[in-house]
Amino acid sequence: MVPRQEVSAWRPAVPGVVEVLHARFTEHRYPMHVHDAWTVLIVDDGAVRYDLDRHERGTPGGTVSLLPPQVPHNGSPATAQGFRKRVLYLDMTLLDARFIGPAVDGPDFDDPLLRRRVGQLHAALAAPGDELEAESRLAFVGERLRERLRPRLVRPSEGPAGRRPAARGLAADLRDLLDARLPQAVTLEEAARQLHAHPAHLVRAFSAAYGIAPHRYVMARRVDLARGLLLGGRPAGEVAAEAGFYDQSHLTRHFKRVLGVTPGRYSRAGRAG
Repeated sequence: MVPRQEVSAWRPAVPGVVEVLHARFTEHRYPMHVHDAWTVLIVDDGAVRYDLDRHERGTPGGTVSLLPPQVPHNGSPATAQGFRKRVLYLDMTLLDARFIGPAVDGPDFDDPLLRRRVGQLHAALAAPGDELEAESRLAFVGERLRERLRPRLVRPSEGPAGRRPAARGLAADLRDLLDARLPQAVTLEEAARQLHAHPAHLVRAFSAAYGIAPHRYVMARRVDLARGLLLGGRPAGEVAAEAGFYDQSHLTRHFKRVLGVTPGRYSRAGRAG
């Protein structure tokens, strides 16, 4: 009988790599969530469908998917058998913010060379003592990603098809405020006072701009923070408080909703990895 989920996660001693995640899911569906890091996804078995910037995407065999930071996405099995995936979370030293737009426009790469390089990097990251090789493999992955994204770059004064980008609006201001106050809570009333807007209008503007409600955005960011603390060996009770959750059960509820496993199981999988 195939287990419903298997997870192995760890934080390697390789600059630029925030986390490595290997997982198999047959039923779990990721809700809309965000990461501070770039997500490099390959699927070894089955397929994943996901939404990014209100466009439905997928991972046919042999592709590499690059999901940019701060852009909400979800994910679910595209087949009845589920999927088995390997994921790298990479910080902004590998790809800077210029490449976020190009990645949103086309996150899935049918590129055998890139796929092979990502697989080689995973193999090196799974072998303690091979950190120098992993750094070398990471450099090649970054080089190839930049080669694929660079032709899509536009001048800073322009948006897609030569259009000037829309001015920063209320949604961006609210996101900045939520980010600045993470993990401490900011109430909707307080945000409304600071941004001089009605609370309901704030929620509508944020949800329309980013495809995720403000409270779900905050919880996803807190779960991301908790992941790093757990992989650093911190007990779940301490992690809950430090990541901004009310208590450990509050952390567990939201963590399992996003990751499909409890914080304790995730932490044990991290130590095993």
